[in-house]
Amino acid sequence: MVPFSLFVFIFFTTLFPSPLAVADLTTCSGIVPMKYRNDKISIADFGGIGDGRTLNTRAFRAAIYRIQHLRRRGGTLLYIPPGVYLTETFNLTSHMTLYLAKGAVIKAVQDSSNWPVIAPLPSYGRGRERPGGRYVSFIHGHGVHDVVITGENGTIDGQGDAWWNMWRTGTLKYTRPNLVEFINSYNIIISNVMFLNSPFWNIHPVYCSNVVVRYVTILAPRDSPNTDGVDPDSSNNVCIEDSYISTGDDLVAVKSGWDEYGIAYGRSSYDITIRRISGSSPFAGVAVGSETSGGVANVLAEHLNFYDMGVGINIKTNIGRGGFIKNITVSNVYMENSRKGLKIAGDTGDHPDDKFDPNALPIVKDITIKNAWGVKVQQAGSIYGLRDSPFTGICLSNINFRGTTRPRSVPWTCSYVSGAALMVSPWPCSELTSTEQDGLCSDNF
Repeated sequence: MVPFSLFVFIFFTTLFPSPLAVADLTTCSGIVPMKYRNDKISIADFGGIGDGRTLNTRAFRAAIYRIQHLRRRGGTLLYIPPGVYLTETFNLTSHMTLYLAKGAVIKAVQDSSNWPVIAPLPSYGRGRERPGGRYVSFIHGHGVHDVVITGENGTIDGQGDAWWNMWRTGTLKYTRPNLVEFINSYNIIISNVMFLNSPFWNIHPVYCSNVVVRYVTILAPRDSPNTDGVDPDSSNNVCIEDSYISTGDDLVAVKSGWDEYGIAYGRSSYDITIRRISGSSPFAGVAVGSETSGGVANVLAEHLNFYDMGVGINIKTNIGRGGFIKNITVSNVYMENSRKGLKIAGDTGDHPDDKFDPNALPIVKDITIKNAWGVKVQQAGSIYGLRDSPFTGICLSNINFRGTTRPRSVPWTCSYVSGAALMVSPWPCSELTSTEQDGLCSDNF
């Protein structure tokens, strides 16, 4: 008999090959080719001082103004040398690369009194946390294209603890700022950068297409509120790969608008690839939702490695959301020390106001989870559909979520769901074991 430790090693190394094999790995990053910029400028050319005390807002804005208005052929690279550059918010422009050298840190100020407030996203109708507008993201791009944020693993530091404390004490005037946000933009690359201590969500492409996030590290304390890693939102053709994320909320969460506002805006998220992500969170490793009112389709998440998790895989929506969640495939997952392996739920998330339509029921169908292995998983899974909109086509195969040292694992719990299961341990609920449903999932097993 093969020892358990050897089995785990074989399983783990199959999912996560050595760096020597990286060149042979499947990647979606080719959807946006990396651009070489002939024109190069340094933040130091515009008076930037990386001493950690000097305010560099004028330097950043002047440098980007130069890129925007001189429009060098092929675009311009803005070089950030080693040092700590304190700055207020700034906007990116098209045809530019923000390049952080090794040892370079772009650090956000903590004074919110002069932080700009912008209109809420139309698909949300208000700030996600507070009514009205929202604080603009620390690094912001609106209506831009051909933008790269990269370098030699320099750091973008949101200094989020002041914002977290305002959230905890109930003194926020508006919704906290994201660390990096792109709106109505396309051909975006974010790579080889560390994101640290975001006030709110870390990387938020919304109403975007052709976005690559690769080789990034995203860190925030485990108790930091709502510090999601990467949240593609009403966006398509998004590639998230080869990254480590350890935050206080979902590592990756696919979204598409909030209740009646998301339904009215009607822009879905689709063609999303999430691959070779590892990390830790008290919430989900990979999530869809809960804001899915514009619809989410065609999501592939594979080769994932999670530890110390709340939930490994979480698909979540609610009454009033409307929209759809369909054609979701999650495969080749390893998780360790997780409260729950898989959760699919139709009762998750709050509402923007009392104007949501309780008859706007989400459609959840064609969800495939396969080749997943977990150790120290307290409960294998739960699937709660809606009485008037059952979840259909839920296909589980080759899943083994080992429990803790308890004599028996906590059983699966299900309601208003149909589908099939094959080689799942512990054995799932009866709604997923009917032989009549096997044909719905045969192509996915």
